[in-house]
Amino acid sequence: MNKKMIDILVCPLDKHFPLEMFEVKSSEPAVIEGSLYCTECNRFYPIIEEIPIMLPDELRDKKQDVEFLERNKDALPQKIIKHARPWHL
Repeated sequence: MNKKMIDILVCPLDKHFPLEMFEVKSSEPAVIEGSLYCTECNRFYPIIEEIPIMLPDELRDKKQDVEFLERNKDALPQKIIKHARPWHL
């Protein structure tokens, strides 16, 4: 995901802006792996292979999201790992 996209992305559920971005792996100007986080509804949206996955809860792949959290539990903040919606570790 190009880092400039953070200036236009909103939470798909509550339309909150701005979202917080946490980079796990990046290569200027892109985030290869990381997370977007909505401070309004406490949802996280993973960035995997440069693609932000910003789907409503019912369309999300729980297995993929939990694997993402497990893989990045040391690099992401606790508010995502322990408390984020729609699921956490």
